Amino acid sequence: MSTQLKNLSDFSHTTVPSGANFKFGIIVAEWNAEITGALYNGALKTLLNNGVKEENIISLPVPGSFELTGGAEILLSKRSDLDGVICLGCVIQGDTKHFDFICDAVAQGLTNVGIKYSKPVIFGVLTTNNLEQAQDRAGGKHGNKGDEAAITAIKMADFAANI
Repeated sequence: MSTQLKNLSDFSHTTVPSGANFKFGIIVAEWNAEITGALYNGALKTLLNNGVKEENIISLPVPGSFELTGGAEILLSKRSDLDGVICLGCVIQGDTKHFDFICDAVAQGLTNVGIKYSKPVIFGVLTTNNLEQAQDRAGGKHGNKGDEAAITAIKMADFAANI
């Protein structure tokens, strides 16, 4: 496995632009709150550390990962001043196909919202086989997917602003 020994949140190989001129929404799923809370803390800290002003960050909860799509749609329909939306969630494989349906719906839904509004809608959703893998990617040995989502949001907002 290529990620077995790698911290996925290492950005030393890339330049991250300043986020000082951008406004972001963060939508976080309440389901698997231990994990999504860690993702949120990582995303918020990363945005602030990269120049995004606290008053330019809107944070909103939704019940679960499936609701991230609706949350992003509602937020962008009401707040056209946002430069992007970071969606954070965690879906852990269970014994049924529920996992597959939710992961596919969220990935497709967030993609469609981004296309509809021509704004970055960032997929910061962990799709893991078990809780340990989720913990490893929410501030554990593989970094924090929340950090990665925030960096992606800044880079994509900068991309859009400079096209």
